[in-house]
Formats: sequence, structure tokens, C-alpha cells
Amino acid sequence: MSQLICTPAGVRQLLFTMTAGIAMVTSVVAGPPKLVTTVEGIHEYQLDNGCRVLLFPDASKPLVTVNLTVFVGSRHEGYGEAGMAHLLEHMLFKGTPDHPDVPKVLKAHGADFNGTTWLDRTNYFETLPASAENVEFALRLEADRMINSFVRREDLDSEMTVVRNEFERGENSPSRVLSQRMTSAAFDWHNYGKSTIGNRADIERVSIDSLREFYRKYYQPDNAMVIVAGDFDPEQVLNVIQETFGAIPRPERVLPQTYTEEPAQDGERLVTLRRVGDVAQCGALYHIPAGAHPDYVSLDVLEHILTATPSGRLYKSLVETKRAASVSGAAYSVHDPGMFRVMAEVSPGNDPKDVLSSMLETLENLGEDGVTETEVERAKRYWLKNWEISLSDTAKLAVQLSEWAAQGDWRLMFLYRDRLEQVTVDSVNDVAKKYLQRNNRTAGLFIPAETAERVQIPETPNLAKMFEGYTGREGVAAGEAFVVTPENIESRTTRGELPGGVKFALLPKKTRGRTVHLKLTLRYGDAESLKGLETACDLLPSLMVRGTKTLTREQIQDTLDANNARMSASGGLGEATFVIETRSQNLPAVLDLLRQVLREPSLTEEQLGVLKNANITALEQKRTDPTELARVAVSRTLSPYPQGDVRYVPSVEESIERWKAIEHPVVARLYAEFLSGQHGEVAIVGDFDVTAVQPLMAALVADWTTATNYARVERTGKVDQQGEHIVIETPDKENATYLAGMVLPLNDASADYPALLMGNYVLGSSGLSSRLGDRVRQKEGLSYGVGSFLRASSIDERSTLLLYAITNPTNMPKVEVAIREEFEKLVADGVTTEELDRARDGYLQNLIVERSEDSELASLLTSTLETGRSMAYYADLEEKLSKLQTEDVAKALKQHFSFDRVNVVVGGDFKKGAQAAPAEEASK
Repeated sequence: MSQLICTPAGVRQLLFTMTAGIAMVTSVVAGPPKLVTTVEGIHEYQLDNGCRVLLFPDASKPLVTVNLTVFVGSRHEGYGEAGMAHLLEHMLFKGTPDHPDVPKVLKAHGADFNGTTWLDRTNYFETLPASAENVEFALRLEADRMINSFVRREDLDSEMTVVRNEFERGENSPSRVLSQRMTSAAFDWHNYGKSTIGNRADIERVSIDSLREFYRKYYQPDNAMVIVAGDFDPEQVLNVIQETFGAIPRPERVLPQTYTEEPAQDGERLVTLRRVGDVAQCGALYHIPAGAHPDYVSLDVLEHILTATPSGRLYKSLVETKRAASVSGAAYSVHDPGMFRVMAEVSPGNDPKDVLSSMLETLENLGEDGVTETEVERAKRYWLKNWEISLSDTAKLAVQLSEWAAQGDWRLMFLYRDRLEQVTVDSVNDVAKKYLQRNNRTAGLFIPAETAERVQIPETPNLAKMFEGYTGREGVAAGEAFVVTPENIESRTTRGELPGGVKFALLPKKTRGRTVHLKLTLRYGDAESLKGLETACDLLPSLMVRGTKTLTREQIQDTLDANNARMSASGGLGEATFVIETRSQNLPAVLDLLRQVLREPSLTEEQLGVLKNANITALEQKRTDPTELARVAVSRTLSPYPQGDVRYVPSVEESIERWKAIEHPVVARLYAEFLSGQHGEVAIVGDFDVTAVQPLMAALVADWTTATNYARVERTGKVDQQGEHIVIETPDKENATYLAGMVLPLNDASADYPALLMGNYVLGSSGLSSRLGDRVRQKEGLSYGVGSFLRASSIDERSTLLLYAITNPTNMPKVEVAIREEFEKLVADGVTTEELDRARDGYLQNLIVERSEDSELASLLTSTLETGRSMAYYADLEEKLSKLQTEDVAKALKQHFSFDRVNVVVGGDFKKGAQAAPAEEASK
């Protein structure tokens, strides 16, 4: 094996220039990786250069995830460097000499990829179809870009504006801004008080030399961890890691450790934020210990006791009384002492100061009032359930391990579970008394002490001592290696029809953690009978899961937690959908709970009021949101149905009025007269017995009928499109939205569909490697998010092409020009052979990734039931894609795509942008 870095184009002599003032070092022959520890199937190794490696083999899905974590985040930034770690994360997608186009090569391997930056770490990860070639590619890529990334001036010029656009997107959210202002006020000295995304000035002015120095300082093997999880050969992977990461010499510099400690807060603080908006917010933040401290787990339980829906103390005191539309919270698990934060969205008509006062009373009296055994056990079940579910998803686990590692040791993930099981009423009451104190509090309001009381936060524990001799427990049950080809999926699927008429598809297979996923959709009504019931259709399923004749909402949640299960519900015109995730042994109990939800819902006026309040409040926020207003405007041009038609697209104001007008008798009538077990689809995927589950499924809908007719509401693809251009002004919004679309009179069975699918993939559906992503984001730096979607019906002769981007309002004219030019160039010239090959390979590999997720597979099977198809349709589509030629794509694009028929909507503060444009231009 070659000992060169990553590929032959790497540094031939293995000489690496370190940060300024440090001499060049020459590598020595590296010894083999050393096994450090093993916990529950996860093996840690260390390379001679200090790089840490975690391997977690799991053959239950044909996927492999590679995660590179560099232990640098906003905690490590110095003066003038705010946001540098995050900006550098973006720059590592700009290429190396051996991988000049990182997004393109990742897509070519069918990877689902991303990078994220947080307080204590930055990580880069990709999930790919499992193969020796793919995992070697990913490891070589990550080793390469960790040390050989360009970090060029020209890339910084474009990416700076992309990151600034991401910053501006956050500025559009009052709750996000208020949360940051509270955090900043709470931390006088520690960098946890600074936003990871940085501030505008540092983002705009950072020098390329400073960025390179930051890169060379932290992006070294002694400050990194490589995690590989999924279906792979451990010996092969270790060899590749040794050849790539192991060949990088250990730097001579000693990386300084952060040492700033936030002093005890000695008085309450209040932040008041006044900005243009429609819904008030309030919140409270308290200092707490680091995630490794024994107190942290009790604080996590405390947070759930306060904010859980529907059992939380704050939920009951604020949401159920309709003073707040929602409450949320988090106990931050981070490397150094962190924060405990609670937020509330104030319902219109309430004084936010009164809501904040009530919130603080609940929080700071909790230690004296005390929590109950029931509350503690409920919270423990909830967090243990989430812990076990997370361990069942290897791809997510690979990324999650980096969060724990960034706190000091990845084994904290397992210690968290052990400690959680030991949490008691006394431990929760103790942390409530200790930390939820007035003088440890920073409160915040968003509006359209006589004596010192110091709360001393404990130091972060010694992790090496904490984990002496720790081995964990027996690993989670492994699943089978299941091949996700359409032929194999179909051969393993049992299809049929329940006695009432609901169609079913059952796909049993051994899964990691013995997980099971279910999706059920019930269909009802028609275009005439559902008139005036559109909002009731939206809310009915959500109301059904909020109580049954024998179970309260709390008892339903408790039952789900006790059975390691999740249940969600959603509604649409003439349909009610229920999704479940649980474990094999708990499936009968969860199906019985679903039966009660379906057949015995309580549909109380009280819970209807809570739902109304939450939805009205959410809609009130959207009155001035450019993205929502643009979405409504585009939807109206693409679905121009008249008012009174069930397909009519209401404005935000009309939606608010619909929600205000909805009454309990209407919802109750919809359930009683429309819902039944006669029409719909259900799919179950996972570790279960087909014979045992069929009678349980039949019980869900047995003898459940209605006299109301059902007929699917059709949507036409013949829409008169005039190429409208609509401008929506949204004052005081830093981020602007571009949305555009057109309707095509064809579906996913049409002869031209495969060609259009690939044409759109090249245009904007392949992320950063698409034409839109490459020009608008990568080269010109105009948008943080840009792309396109082609959504084709499987039944109606209707497909929709959507184009989108976000940008600074001053850049909107450039964005519009760039998108139109790339669109018209694609139509005029078609795609190249290289583009088609890359798009086809990336799309097909991504299908493997999607089908490897059992929840996605359950959705796919329900769609085949609705359309009367088998998986043969997808096998045929793949075959057609394999035979597709560039001339086929060119012909289809010319026939169906025309920008003259594209309706464009832009929303933003363009008046302010017009005033700022000359000054910005002069500063360049």
C-alpha cells in the first residue's frame, strides 16, 4: 500500500507546513492502530498521530456512514474570529487538488451528506450505499480535505455571502434572535455566549490568512475523530484509515486548551427585544453544569417535566390556558458548564410580561413545590425511549457519537443512559433548587436583588477517572443484511386487503434493535362533500391522538413511552395519516393504542381549543414571513381554483379566519360521518410476524363503515401560465425568498418523465453539485439555499417544477438573472454525457439510501398500494434511466420546460435593500 496522503496527488514527501512559526515536520513510519476500548459493539482505536477512530459494524442496512469530527467550534474562536469555525466548515466543501468538486463527487457516489458546526466541534458526514469502494472513497475524501483543502480567497469571497445569507435567515426569526440575545447576556466571558454562526462584521471581514491559520491550527489528526458505522469490513476500513489518516504526521504544535470559566451570576438579567413581528415571545435561561456532570441528567429530566406535551408543568399552565401557543426547552449538554433554556410563544391578546411572570413562577417555585414520582418516571421513560431509538439508527448514531465525543468522551452516551436510570424525585428536586434561582436567571422578552445570591456552577468532572474500567452492556440486537432492490422488496412483501377494504403491504425483516415502522392512511369524502371542511380535515388526526374515551393525552404519551414507541398524525383534504415507530415486542400493545385512537377518540373541545390556538399563533407569525407569503402566492398561480372549491389555496389571513371559525360540532361530524375503514392503505416494515400481525391490523378497521361516498379529489395539469412576476414587500426582514414554479400535464408514468427527472437533477436537485447550486451558491455566493424540485403525481396528469432560493434583498436581481439564465441554458443546450452519467448514478445510489430507511420504505409501499402498483414500477424506472441518452433529455426539456410559463414570486424588504445597495456596492 502506498504511504502517500490520500491519493498520488497528495504531498509526496509527507511534509506539512504547520501554523506560522512552526517548522515543517517529516513523518515516520506509523505503527498499527491501537485498540483503546470497546463498549457495546463500538470499538475505539488510536493512531500514532493522535487521531481517534470509532468503528461500529452493523450489517442490518446496506449503508455505511463516515463521520469526521474536528474538535473545534465557536468555543475556540478568538477576538475577530466569531463564526470562523462555521465559515471554515463551508470552505471545506470547496475542494482539494485531488477532489476539486466535493459536492459533485459525493453525489456521484449516491451520498447523503452534510457538515455542521456547533459550540464544541465541527463535523462532516456522508451516508452511502455500503460497498468497499464507497467507504474507501469517503475515508480518502475526509482525510484529504482535513489537510489539503484549498481555502482560497476567491472561494471565501463567494462563501462569505452565503454564510451571511444563512445569518440573515436566522435574523428573520424573532424566537431565534431572542434566544441568542438571552444567551449573550447570560455569558459575560465564555464563548458559549456567542452565536456559532458569528456576527455580520466578522463574517464579512475575516481575512483569508486568518482563516488559513485557523484551519492549520485545528484541522490536524491529534484534534480529530473518525467514525465509521454501518455495513463494512472492519479490517479493510482500519487498513484504509491507517493508509490515509494514519499517514498524516502528528503536528509539533501543542494545541492550547480553552480555560475560560464563566463566573457565578450575581443577579437576574432581562433582555427586551423589539422588532417588526406579529407574535410575542418570552423565555428564561439558567446556567447549569457541563454535560458530563452527574447533575446534568436530572436537569434533562427536569426540562421534560416542565415542557413536555401534554404533561409538562409549563404546557399546562401556559398552553392549556391559551396564554401561550407553545412552550419549548432544552438542557444543553456541552463540554463546559452550559445552559438550561425555556421559551414560550405568547398567544395573541396576552401580555408577554404576564406570561413571563407566570413562567418564572412555575420554574423557580418548582424546587419548593417538588416534582412527583409519576412525572419523573414519565420523563425517564421518554428519554430512555429516545436513547434506545437513536441507537437503532446507525447512520444517525455515527453523527450523534461526535456530539458526546465533543463533550470529552463518546462513552458519555452510555453513561447518560446509566445515570438516567438512577434519577430520582430527590435528585430532580435538588437540581431545581440549586439552579433555577432568580440570581442565576437571564430572562427575555420579544415585544411587536437586595443581597447577592450566587449560584456556583460545578467544574467539569475528570472524564478519564470517571471511565476507568467502564465496559457498558450487551450491544443492541443486530438486523439482517437486507438488499433494497425493487425485486427483493417486492419478493419479501405480502400484499392484501383488510375486510373493510383498506389495502395492506407487510414487509418483515430483521432490523437493528428489532424496530418496526407503520404508516396508515385513511381516505374519505369527495370534492363536493368536503366543501367547508378543509380545516377540519387538517386538524382531525391531530385531535384524535390527543385523547380517547379511556385515555387522556398524558396517558397516551405514557403508553407510547412505556412501549418505546412514537406516534404522529397528520391530516389533509380527505385523508388522515398515522405513523408509528416501535419495537417488535411492543407492536401488539401499540397497535391496540392505535385502535383506540382510531375508533374511540374523545375529540374534546378543550384539546380542540389548544390546537386552534397553536395554529392561529403559528399563522400570525407568517403574516410577515417572506417564505410563507411567497409559497402561498406561487401555490395560487399553480393551483388557480376558485374560492369555494376544496382545492382553493387560502391566503394567510383567510387561513387564520378558517381556524378561528372552526367549531367542535364540525370536527365531530367529520369524524362521525366521514371516517371509516373502507378506503386507505397501511404498510408495516420491520421485525414482526406477518401471521400474528394481520388480525391486529384487521381489528383497527373491523366493521367501521360510513354511508358517505369516497372519490379521490383530482388535480389538473392543464394550467394557463403566463409567466407572472409577483413582488411581496416584507419590511424589516433581513432575508428574502425566491420561489418559482410551473405545471406540466404529465405524471410519473409518462414517457418523458425519466428524462425530465434527470434534467431537473442536473438543474437543481443534486444540491451544491447542481447547476443552480454551483453558480448561485458556489461561484457567486448569492444564496445559502438554492435548488429545484420536480414533483410528479402517480395518478393525475400533473407534475410541478419548483425553483427556490433565499438571499439578501439587495442580491435578488442577481439571483433572478442567474436562475433564469441557468434554466434557459439547460433547455437550449441540454445536458452533457458526464452530467447525465453523474446524475443517473447519484440518483440511483440515493434511492438505495432512501429505501434503506424503514420509515421511507413504509411510505413507499403505501404509495404503491394507493396507485395499484408493485415495486416493478421502480425497477422499470431504473431500467429506463439506465438507457437514457443525452438527446432524450434535451428533447424532453425543449418540449416541456419554458421559462416564459414559469411564475416567479419574490418576497423581502426590497425598499430597504434598494436604499442599501449603493453603499454596499461602494464598499467592494
